[in-house]
Amino acid sequence: MRRVVSLFLPFLAIERLRRQDRFAAPRPEPRVLQLPVDDNPGACSVPRGGGWRPGARWARQAQSGSGKGAAAAGASSRSDVERQIAGLPLHAKPPMRELGRRSEMAEHPFKRMASSAASEQMRDVPQVAVAPLALIGKVGRRDEIVAACPAARALGIHVGMAATYARALVSDLDFRPAEPEADAALLDRLALFGIRRWSPIVAVSPPDGIWLDLTGAAHLHGGEERFCQRLQSFCRRAGFTARIAIADTPGAAHALARYGRHDIAIIPHGGVLKALSPLPVAALRLESGALAAARKFGFETIADLLPVARGPLARRLGLATIDRLDQALGGNAEPITPREDVVIPAVERRVLEPIGTAEAIAQVMHDLLKDLAEVLQRRGLGARSLRLIALRIDGGEQVVAIGTSRPSREVPHLLRLLKLRIERIDPGMGLEQFRLLAPHTEPLDAENLGAILAGESTLRDPARLVDVVAGRIGPGAVFRIAPVESHVPERAVRPTRPIETAGSWPAWQRPVRLFARPEPLSRVIALLPDQPPRRFEWRGRSYKVVAGDGPERIHGEWWRRNAEVWAVRDYYRVEDEEGGRYWVFRRGDGVASETGDLSWWMHGVFA
Repeated sequence: MRRVVSLFLPFLAIERLRRQDRFAAPRPEPRVLQLPVDDNPGACSVPRGGGWRPGARWARQAQSGSGKGAAAAGASSRSDVERQIAGLPLHAKPPMRELGRRSEMAEHPFKRMASSAASEQMRDVPQVAVAPLALIGKVGRRDEIVAACPAARALGIHVGMAATYARALVSDLDFRPAEPEADAALLDRLALFGIRRWSPIVAVSPPDGIWLDLTGAAHLHGGEERFCQRLQSFCRRAGFTARIAIADTPGAAHALARYGRHDIAIIPHGGVLKALSPLPVAALRLESGALAAARKFGFETIADLLPVARGPLARRLGLATIDRLDQALGGNAEPITPREDVVIPAVERRVLEPIGTAEAIAQVMHDLLKDLAEVLQRRGLGARSLRLIALRIDGGEQVVAIGTSRPSREVPHLLRLLKLRIERIDPGMGLEQFRLLAPHTEPLDAENLGAILAGESTLRDPARLVDVVAGRIGPGAVFRIAPVESHVPERAVRPTRPIETAGSWPAWQRPVRLFARPEPLSRVIALLPDQPPRRFEWRGRSYKVVAGDGPERIHGEWWRRNAEVWAVRDYYRVEDEEGGRYWVFRRGDGVASETGDLSWWMHGVFA
């Protein structure tokens, strides 16, 4: 079922100028943070003039005298001690408490950010009163009010009023010329943003809204209600008032967004007629002549039009009214022309006669790739993904897509990947139109072939092999393991792109096969606290250990969660009677109960 979203910005022109003024206004200079200076910090073991704490281990040798002689000896030896400390390795340097330093707990940096710090800064910023704003545009031969803010409307200014009368009515009103081109450009940018973030089908609904086809894409945003809330929050952050409606047809969504009672209206499937009945006739997007005729014949709401026969209604209000009513109720289809992302490189081919064989489709793919390669070369880009759209003579679409590990515009390589998708194309009665797009592109510069021509050995690029393998078994099945800075084994690796450099691995002995989740062991016999197990059962089979090495103690990452503050794992490498080598661990150190429950687990198998 089709679902269309209508985003209505009732004060688009006004709020656009307000937003422009807000960004153009000079910002207040940031306040300089003045830290308090305590001249009397209290008793301290460190002398105010510097020096070492009396009795410190590093200053005992310097105190060879008393009075000025001892102070001079301490000052002379201090530089020597500092040089000695600087020459030590990091693990051998003395701690801060041994050096006689004083450290005090600082205040949390984000504790006062929202409440006091921001309010104190805003106290010194002068508050500027915003005058009511109205926009003047040329309508026919006279100047009229084409937009007004809520404050101006409260003063009696309304759309359609003559500009001279509005100036006489409110003397201090802020009048500005309307800029419909700038408003249309803003809507176009918003539609382009919606294509890249919300839905692939977005159309501009002039002069103050856009349409989004949310069919099949609502679950990507957490549902329709969640999407409406996020869309409204986005508009609010941008400085615009938004009204949103979702219905089965564009006409119904357009009417509810502009004439509904709520800022967010979600009409369930089949509830369009009930939702549109109380709305005024103007919600059907009728011309001024049809609206005047509706007032003349007493039609106030859409419900008044429903019981009237179509023939008499068409003679009174025109055929356009019947079409708008059928489009809003779903009787007639109302396609929306999507805004195309001109940034995406695309080429198109039409065939003289419908085709359906694999050879003919491959030939069309080759021609499209040659055209697309020229477009990409002019822009200095390489394709990371391609989408081929084939239109059948019955109106259906066949879409196939491929991806590459690195940007490329080589026709043979891309054609080989596209041929792997021919079997997924259902030609039906025949294909008559083809379109090839590159939704994801990256800069691709010329390669330096000097070293290759000179005969120097170079590393082979595995990107082509990765693309072919991923095209056959799926891109999610091809990856490389990269190290992560973590002592916990299951967190120390992550999957990454197969062509990326994995990085340097630590010199730790880890099993070839590491389980994603450790598996429990039963009937374990081991001596506490530091001996490896002598016997255990795993997956219904008993194992007798003949050799073992360990333990390797790994502590929990206390900064992740509270349960790992005292967590301890003792890992052992054990070997059974048949020569199998396994990596097992015990939860807990065997002494303190808070470190673990002393249960045994299997975490990996060595080769």
